[in-house]
Amino acid sequence: MKKRIVILGAAESGVGAAMLAQKKGYEVFVSDFGTIKEKYKNVLSNYDISFEEGRHTESLILNADEVIKSPGIPDTVPMVKKLHRKKIPVISEIEFAARFTEAKLICITGSNGKTTTTLLIHHILKKAGLDAALGGNVGKSFAAQVAEGDHDIFVLEISSFQLDGMFEFKADIALLLNITPDHLDRYDHDFQKYADSKFRILQNMTDAEAFIYNADDPVIEKELIKRKPITRLYPFSIQKVMGSDGAWIDKQNMYINVKPNLFKMTLETLALQGKHNIYNSMAAGVAGRILDIRKDVIKESLSDFQNVEHRLEYVARIHGVEFINDSKATNVNSSWYALESVQKPVIWIAGGIDKGNDYSLLMDLVKDKVKAIICLGKDNTNLLNAFKNKVEIMVETESMDDAVKIGLHLGKNDDTVLLSPACASFDLFENFEERGQKFKDAVNNL
Repeated sequence: MKKRIVILGAAESGVGAAMLAQKKGYEVFVSDFGTIKEKYKNVLSNYDISFEEGRHTESLILNADEVIKSPGIPDTVPMVKKLHRKKIPVISEIEFAARFTEAKLICITGSNGKTTTTLLIHHILKKAGLDAALGGNVGKSFAAQVAEGDHDIFVLEISSFQLDGMFEFKADIALLLNITPDHLDRYDHDFQKYADSKFRILQNMTDAEAFIYNADDPVIEKELIKRKPITRLYPFSIQKVMGSDGAWIDKQNMYINVKPNLFKMTLETLALQGKHNIYNSMAAGVAGRILDIRKDVIKESLSDFQNVEHRLEYVARIHGVEFINDSKATNVNSSWYALESVQKPVIWIAGGIDKGNDYSLLMDLVKDKVKAIICLGKDNTNLLNAFKNKVEIMVETESMDDAVKIGLHLGKNDDTVLLSPACASFDLFENFEERGQKFKDAVNNL
């Protein structure tokens, strides 16, 4: 008798999992409580996969042998609680797809910098001529790619939500970039639970695998002492010279040491500038050297990389005012990096769905750099309360067009209008990509 797999959520991750499950001979059913996009309905129909939208039918779900849950669905929703009560295993698409590939898995997690570092590593591997694919929380579904044709290496960006549904999964190279408060609404507003989730990246690893981590992050350092992971450790740091395996900065040079080979490159030759991007480049470079990629390939890759859309993306200069799209900044720490990297006076467009944000981290930067805040959201109470005495001008709007026009009106020669929301986008936009695109459209229409 066929094993029955039910998939909750029919977007990129869920539909990819359905494709793979169907191909592997499971009885597959997909259920989405919302509306399924036409492109995903077409895929499900082409694969002859049964699905429903706008509801979760208990009789078709609670008879599953295993459930694959999309990462956006919290464990607190009634259907997931019922599955747990019935002791039906609930896993993530990443966990499921990993069962069906022998590929080497490079897995990147952290509160910030995941996407950039994932793309950097993939860029290095492709430039080295390796058969490497991109997946997880960026690009195409990992499961869909395994279904359509395997690869030698997968570079996977992995969120805490995905890690929560991973149990037997094991990374060959794991990277942990940083841990700062984010998504605490999904973790009972308990930072320790969130940190524990991030450290699931190390589960099942042995001395045969490698762990690359930020030695300057106090949370990671504290948690490592508690955990003592059984892996080869490769720390990277801006603050201290490591000397042994890992990466560090000395004067204006970045050093990467993966025994027995040390190499250096000057910071000014890195394609991505700013302190946070030096961290990303070090982490990616160490991963490349662990895979024994030639030093000249790594240097070239770190010098010619083009950054991801919606992350500190230059849009235009109008009447001397620069517009930068950092819509991907969905948490406070990401916005800290953005504000830290801009050297000119800032008109800051922020707001959206506040995930329990603590804005105190931004106070000094806002005081030093921000001349006005444009609050873009349906409820801007927390932003207004946090910064009302820190900047002279605060404006509220629910329209991206208005936000951009106000930014230009308030801006002077050599000012920067920075969209870096520090919040999720779902109150006014479908996702951060749509928010960033609307910003770019509004700027280009001026």
